[in-house]
Amino acid sequence: MVATLNPPQKRLTTQTAEIAADTITIRSLDWDRDRFDIEFGLQNGTTYNSFLIRGDKVALVDTSHEKFRQQYLDLLTGLIDPIEIDYLVISHTEPDHSGLVKDVLALAPQAVVVGSKVAIQFLEGFLHQPFERLVVKNGDKLDLGKGHVLEFVNAPNLHWPDTILTYDWGTQTLFTCDVFGMHYCSDALWDENLRDIEPDYRFYYECLMAPNARSVLSALKRMGNLGEVAQVANGHGPLLRHNVAELINRYQVWSQEQTKGEKLVAVFYVSDYGYSDRLSQAIAHGITKTEISVEMMDMLGADQQEVRELAERASAIIIGMPPSSGEKAQEASTVISTILASVGDKQLVGFFESYGGDDEPIDPFLTQFRNQGLTKAFTSIRIKETPNEATYQLCEETGTDLGQLLSREKSIKQRKSLDSELDKAIGRISGGLYIITAQKGDVKGAMLASWVAQASFEPLGVSIAVAKDRAIESLMQVGDRFVLNILEEGNYQALMKHFLKRFKPGEDRFEGVKTQPASDGSPILIDALAYLECEVVSRMDAPDHWIVYSQVNGGRVSKADALTAVHHRKVGNYY
Repeated sequence: MVATLNPPQKRLTTQTAEIAADTITIRSLDWDRDRFDIEFGLQNGTTYNSFLIRGDKVALVDTSHEKFRQQYLDLLTGLIDPIEIDYLVISHTEPDHSGLVKDVLALAPQAVVVGSKVAIQFLEGFLHQPFERLVVKNGDKLDLGKGHVLEFVNAPNLHWPDTILTYDWGTQTLFTCDVFGMHYCSDALWDENLRDIEPDYRFYYECLMAPNARSVLSALKRMGNLGEVAQVANGHGPLLRHNVAELINRYQVWSQEQTKGEKLVAVFYVSDYGYSDRLSQAIAHGITKTEISVEMMDMLGADQQEVRELAERASAIIIGMPPSSGEKAQEASTVISTILASVGDKQLVGFFESYGGDDEPIDPFLTQFRNQGLTKAFTSIRIKETPNEATYQLCEETGTDLGQLLSREKSIKQRKSLDSELDKAIGRISGGLYIITAQKGDVKGAMLASWVAQASFEPLGVSIAVAKDRAIESLMQVGDRFVLNILEEGNYQALMKHFLKRFKPGEDRFEGVKTQPASDGSPILIDALAYLECEVVSRMDAPDHWIVYSQVNGGRVSKADALTAVHHRKVGNYY
């Protein structure tokens, strides 16, 4: 029986439910949140899930976001006297899950904080108070009594370096925090409707887990030592019970695909310093769109042998600027020295500022690597103000450009490998000429397209094939809105030439182009023959494209007698 508290018209609500024997979830529902750490948008809000396990001893698994402080604490103290809480399990220390740790410890000072070594170190850094602690490593167990034996699984880099998973042998429940989660807010406690949550589950994986695909596979392998997983108590979105095996297997399949790339980019960052982790994730997400493998490594606590092996294997190295003073600076300096000693002259290197207030300058490091014979991968990313949507777009597009550069040789080989007659035959499929324009917040995008077709009568709908490595792909998620600008035969050359240019990361695609805003703010090209205002309904995963089906909500023709520009090809292995 699910008990929903607070009036539904309020946009911050809470919910409790018994999910297994002696196990209660406390869910904080954030209905209106439309950004998460800025780097990717949310269409369906999010939740922050916490759990209470009552054996002979009591464990609280994770807390909530600080915006829910009073609601969460009132609910927790209504369920249990905090003095009865024996353990506070920290899956990881990101503020949306540990934002109320200090408040909980104020009510339950006797509680022993359970976490990975890195998590305990992070907590010391922001709690600034003594607390009882229990550092756990992979395979360690904690017996709460009444059959509730908790076993811990190390899962570093999913998606923070301090992450652990917790398995309750008594209820076969796996507590996973970010892993197997999604930003999807609804009153539904469980994953009954797989179709509803699939897009958000995949998008969440692509943004946070794909850049750490090797770490995902390592964690899945460690999970093999656990018993059957009957349900997943994740940290965001509905809990998993009805589709557990399917959704866990998708992580396996997606991660195996992600790590198949012949080339690898190593991204080094400094956790809990400035915006290093978030900026590195945005860059890594851009790279993964090109099917180039990525491996991320926190420079704090990194094993030097692992640093050396990763640096030697990588085709490109990306480094986030560490602080110039303090303990973190010393650790990061050791890592960068190891990288320098391991790289060769056929590799690429790039740098980004962390905006931590004490960044090492980029140029001396760039000089050292170039003296080793490495080639500059991209224009160094220098952050002059608090990172915003445009900053993250710049980082993502920088990553995508690098991935395209590394995969160029393979792409050319694939084009040449197609049978010439088949190639010519497929090339006879014609299409129109269109420009897709979109805006989400401060981020704008545009793309020339020809693989467009009407897909339904009622409601009116269109399908568009969008290459996975296109920048605008991030603005065409389910629920996003965009404009399909239809070009005019005999009057399309100027627009086509402009949008065929290779824009620099973060560059304004619309400079010098006449536009007017659509109802959702997306640019309408004034010189287009017609336009359609569209909303993405679903996306089908094809090998190298997303097939985006969208409902058409409005449109207009500027010249009733003019014809749509037609695009004829001679070969089918290129646009």
